[in-house]
Amino acid sequence: METVEEPRRVGVAFTPFETRADVILRLAGQAEELGFDRVDIAEGWTHDSTVLLAQVAERTERIGLGTSVVSAWGRTPATMALGAASLQRASGGRFSLGIGASSPPLTEGFHGVAWDRPLARLRHTLTAVKALLGGDRQPYPADGARPLRLGAVPELHVPIVLAALSAGSIRLAGELADGWAPFLWARSRIDDGRAKLREGQSISELPKGPTHVSVGVPVALAPDEHDARRLAAWWLATYATRMGPLYPRMLSERFGMARAVDSVIKAAGDSQIPELPAIAEDLARDVTLLGTYDQAHDAIAEWFAAGADSVNLVLPPNRPEEELAEILNAAAPVATTAR
Repeated sequence: METVEEPRRVGVAFTPFETRADVILRLAGQAEELGFDRVDIAEGWTHDSTVLLAQVAERTERIGLGTSVVSAWGRTPATMALGAASLQRASGGRFSLGIGASSPPLTEGFHGVAWDRPLARLRHTLTAVKALLGGDRQPYPADGARPLRLGAVPELHVPIVLAALSAGSIRLAGELADGWAPFLWARSRIDDGRAKLREGQSISELPKGPTHVSVGVPVALAPDEHDARRLAAWWLATYATRMGPLYPRMLSERFGMARAVDSVIKAAGDSQIPELPAIAEDLARDVTLLGTYDQAHDAIAEWFAAGADSVNLVLPPNRPEEELAEILNAAAPVATTAR
């Protein structure tokens, strides 16, 4: 039997640092017009991603929609299932639910919940959400309580995507999720992630195919190399100094880029607008989409060549809207030819 290769897809994504809901809505509409496959909105400490996605659903007809991601600590599995079912109905079947373990600073400082045993939390959440969306009863009711079902089960399957970075959580994605959506992951290590997915799939009791690899890549595209490098420096400095220990530890220890990460942290401390240290250039090219507008096609193609099934272009937050629109225009030819 001949195997049909899944088409490669290019989407657009927004981080919680992007606070301008009106800009997100306009750019989502532009992304649909330009032929992008999907738009993902992350949730952190600013906007409720499900509300914004409902607004996007009202204004669009084709483009896929996703939470990439909501925190496993910020909602119960039941409220996640309620939101996912409602968004699947509102979007006409275009929605996927992205879930992640978030980080200690956000979980503890914003949600007021101890960030404890995150892998167990993810397994509990995925298992319960999948059960509820599938029409089954809550598998983990409180002691003595009668387990309930979701009252309005979605007519179409809601894909569940896990934003996993640790070896255990990537295996969990292979075991339970439809997709794996890493962010700030090294292009050179996608095969490593696929190996962990296969390990999880080998013990899965679910009738599922290979887990879709949908990589969120921070965009550092600009008209010239200097501005592109500055964007890459911002991404690296922000996630190495402001988002807790997970990202710098992953880049330093697992990917063996400790000297590069140290140089980025030092540059961030020395300047409000850090430059990209020469020693960190290989790191930047491995984890961001670094280049000029006319290099966008080749830069995106490298991620597909490395093993991604989908590439979601994570736009730099709070840049001028005209600049972000230009990034979409530069990447649009790749989005339409990849599908």
